[in-house]
Order: sequence, then C-alpha cells, then structure tokens
Amino acid sequence: MITAVSGTFQEYTAKITTEGEDFSTTYVEFEAQVSSIQTHNEQRDQHLKSADFFDVENWPVLRFESVRIIPEKDQFLVEGNLTLKGISKLIRLEMEIGGVANDPWGNRKAEITLSGKINRKDFGLTFHVLNEAGNLLVSDDIKIICEVQLIAAAE
Repeated sequence: MITAVSGTFQEYTAKITTEGEDFSTTYVEFEAQVSSIQTHNEQRDQHLKSADFFDVENWPVLRFESVRIIPEKDQFLVEGNLTLKGISKLIRLEMEIGGVANDPWGNRKAEITLSGKINRKDFGLTFHVLNEAGNLLVSDDIKIICEVQLIAAAE
C-alpha cells in the first residue's frame, strides 16, 4: 500500500441537475459499466473485473443516486445511495463548486468536484493479500473523485 492506483470507468452515464445557480437543489445520478474500468495495467484491470473484486459477470453496473444535499460552509455534502455488487449503502460526497462563468461562445457553465471515500469491504470487495513485508497489498479505503463541467440548458 505504498502506491496509489487511479482508475476510471470509460463507459458511464451521468445526470446532474440544479436549478439556476443554486447548488442546494443539485441532483446527481451516475451509472457505470464496471467492465470499462481502466487503470492503465491490463493484468490489474482483468483482476479487478474478476470475482475477487467487482465480479462484472454477475454485477455489471455500479450506480449512485443522490437523495439529499446538505449545505456546509463553502461547499455542499451530497448524500446518496451507492450500489455496487448488489449492495446499496448511503454514502456522503463533498461537492465543491469551482466557479460559474460564461464560455467564449456564451454558454453558462459551472465546474464542480465530487469527492469522498468508501470502505471497499462494505460493498463485498473483500479480496486481500499480504506482501512480503506483511502489509496489505490493497487498501480498504477507496477514494472517489469526479470532476464535472455543467452546461446550462437552453431556455
């Protein structure tokens, strides 16, 4: 556990809505095809897709849907249900607003970052191996980071 490994889902759908520039009304829905995981190491990617981890043959989709937005200082907390390997749990993500502005073509845009941490074992991802030094090879904590640019819908 001395190296952080980043991965992304290449196939996903996302829906994020808010009313005007009032981010307290934000709604987030996200669904990913778990087989599209990419960490830039084919052997690791195949292992992540196996029954040791995501078990994509039986659980092909990861899903998040927000249920509540909590204003907090300079940001918001997004509570929602994360479903992974058939297990749904309420998680909390921080939502930071990077800014709202018009682009050169007159589109109103906003930048947000959603971030948080889950324990992989809470979702049935229980595989573990010790390295030669007796340390866990895979951390229990998984960081979630999602950077998004929103474009205002035409009226």
